[in-house]
Amino acid sequence: MTATESNVSDAPRGGTPFPVRRVALTGVAVVVGLIVAVGIFKTLSLPADERLSIANWRDLLIAGISLGSIYALIALGYSIVYGILRMINFAHGEVFMVGGMISYFVSRALHATGYMDRNPWITIVILFAVGAAASTATAVLLERVAYRPLRNAPRLVPLITAIGASLFLQNSFQGFFGPQNRGYFVPKAIDGSVEIFGASIEKTQLLTIGIGVISVVALSLFVARSRTGRSMRAVSEDREIAALMGIDVDRTIVITFVIGGVLAGLAGVLWGLTFSSVRPTMGFVPGITAFTAAVLGGIGSVGGAAAGGLIIGVLSSTAPFLLLDGFNVPSAFQLKDVITFLILVLVLIFRPTGLFGGKDREKV
Repeated sequence: MTATESNVSDAPRGGTPFPVRRVALTGVAVVVGLIVAVGIFKTLSLPADERLSIANWRDLLIAGISLGSIYALIALGYSIVYGILRMINFAHGEVFMVGGMISYFVSRALHATGYMDRNPWITIVILFAVGAAASTATAVLLERVAYRPLRNAPRLVPLITAIGASLFLQNSFQGFFGPQNRGYFVPKAIDGSVEIFGASIEKTQLLTIGIGVISVVALSLFVARSRTGRSMRAVSEDREIAALMGIDVDRTIVITFVIGGVLAGLAGVLWGLTFSSVRPTMGFVPGITAFTAAVLGGIGSVGGAAAGGLIIGVLSSTAPFLLLDGFNVPSAFQLKDVITFLILVLVLIFRPTGLFGGKDREKV
């Protein structure tokens, strides 16, 4: 038998192989879809006195949009850093925590002197400035000390370093300031609620949504139209070519961490104002949730991170009640983090590039 005949005889017979993976994914999608459909049907079928009212759903939706605005601000930091360095900065949740914790001490001092209530809007500006400055300093320090020396190392090394930096920051703050919750002081000017089209909305929720919208629009315009934004896009495409074109790559990367730090600091202050509480471990769950939002929207995309944050915020607020009330789960809201991580798993299985993400340009 000749070599050609041998090759022909050894070739697989029967046409294309059976698509096991596609069938398995389709099965998972059908099961998840059925569970969601049954949960929604059972919840909506509850007696009127046992299910949530329209006003309750409206309040949950507003709360979800407000929470999603905070997640969007944090997710933007994950997204732009990944877009430039192709790494996940898992210490970004602690960058968010630093802004909230440091601004707490300023809010306590301003409240003790009475300045907070005498000049509430100046106080809010001071809190945002302090939170943004603290988070920015932390982000830049992480880039300079922990990430820059490992820029050309295998991808697993910066990932482990980021996790180590996260634990270092979290445990350092617990050691210096204690692990307990601390009540965040809120100016009376933004305490309470207002009526808008018949809906009662907390003033802090309005502030959070407004800051989120302004930040996303400003960042989008900055990246699209400024000279630094063009440099960021060039470095994202190819660092070596960008350097040959005269772009200062190190400066561009530092600016990226500065932007992420500012947004995380704003989110930390908004978290304190919204929930009137901060603690050294506050960065872990919001950080992972914001990472989920970035992946859902398409990590590396500014618009995708913002959309992912809003989607995750709304789902974490409404989905536990919509899906689980019909099954008579006694503490449905306590399972919101389970739903968030389930979304992450499903996105990674069915659409790893996210809702608005394209194909990864990086060579494997």
